[in-house]
Amino acid sequence: MNALDKLQPLIATAGLIILRYSLVLIFLGYGLFKFTAYEAAAIAPLTENSPFFSWVNAWLGQRGGSNLIGVIEVITAVLIALRQPFPKLSALGSLMAAFALIGTLSFLLTTPDLGLESVTAGFLVKDLALLGAALWTSSEALLASKRRDESA
Repeated sequence: MNALDKLQPLIATAGLIILRYSLVLIFLGYGLFKFTAYEAAAIAPLTENSPFFSWVNAWLGQRGGSNLIGVIEVITAVLIALRQPFPKLSALGSLMAAFALIGTLSFLLTTPDLGLESVTAGFLVKDLALLGAALWTSSEALLASKRRDESA
């Protein structure tokens, strides 16, 4: 076995851990941030024009809608983090993240006057990479769950 053969699994493991726990930190941090008035006001122009999210503000108001999104994002982070003891729950959390990221990417199409050169559009485009990370970590956790079930 050469050095590259030994190095590859270490790189793969490190990459997967970084992907998973980056998602955890991002969803936890932004989820907690949703409980602030500043963030509620900042996301309002995005959510108010979205066919997926406009009902949230209409139903709960700007702060209540932001709080609800925050609760969902924090739950998503916790579920993703539970990979070792509960891989199926972690897979569910990653799928929740993927769904949320598809929603935020839709803001690029539904927010009026959001030019692709804007800071907000640039901020949203990074969600495409996060979507890939969420799908990958969900797949890995489902595979781990299947292996665990087969060995039991």
